[in-house]
Amino acid sequence: MSTVLITGATSGLGRYVAFEPVRSGHLVLAHGRDRARTERLVEELRTEGTAEGFVADLARLAEVRELGARVTEAHPGLDVLVNNAGVGGGTPGSGRELSADGHELRLAVNYLAPVVLTRALLPVLRANPPARIVNVGSGGQEPVDAADPELTRGYSGISAYCRSKFALAAYTFTLAEELAGSGVSVNVLHPATYMDTAMVREGGITPWNSVADGAPGVLALATRETGSGGYYDGTRPARAHEAAYDADVRTRLAAVTEQLLGM
Repeated sequence: MSTVLITGATSGLGRYVAFEPVRSGHLVLAHGRDRARTERLVEELRTEGTAEGFVADLARLAEVRELGARVTEAHPGLDVLVNNAGVGGGTPGSGRELSADGHELRLAVNYLAPVVLTRALLPVLRANPPARIVNVGSGGQEPVDAADPELTRGYSGISAYCRSKFALAAYTFTLAEELAGSGVSVNVLHPATYMDTAMVREGGITPWNSVADGAPGVLALATRETGSGGYYDGTRPARAHEAAYDADVRTRLAAVTEQLLGM
């Protein structure tokens, strides 16, 4: 049985996905930002199986690092990480928002937080092969401008969202190369288009799919033997933005990431 950490588990896709491994006998570590909502979710999950809650604000990178340390100490058997938590494009016409650390909010939560959490958990994941990292991305991708990674000029919430998801895909491919032969696989997927979530509704978009439609792709990557370094559209192998495969683009992104995390 696996030990599965799911970020952003208190609503939307994360909430739906959390119940499936619990029902199958796995231990689910459910992350949420709000303590009360996280505790309520864990109570529900425990009616089906075994679960534990972890609270952290992913817009605060110090809390992300602390989350990694707490999970490592409490669950040295962790073998699945699902980086699901995310922030959408915001309400139409909304302005640029900053995280608690001063980063553009979508870049911070959708990209920097998964990078920091994954790095914090890599030692324990490496110790439990075959381990899996599942990054919940999006088909909406736009290359990051290395000269203006935090989108200080010509801001658009949708563009910021798409850039953060491009960065997550490109990071996935780089990490897969680094982890080759380690027993840890890492993949990224677009679960489904415009699922019925608060993120989609906030953007004024009429949902096209339910979260149940998006869950199979996440669950397949989290629970089955797959390759590494793949991009999936639901359960089907697909292609991310072509620039995400470009070695020079990924090298520049890695340099920008280190600069941002060192601020």
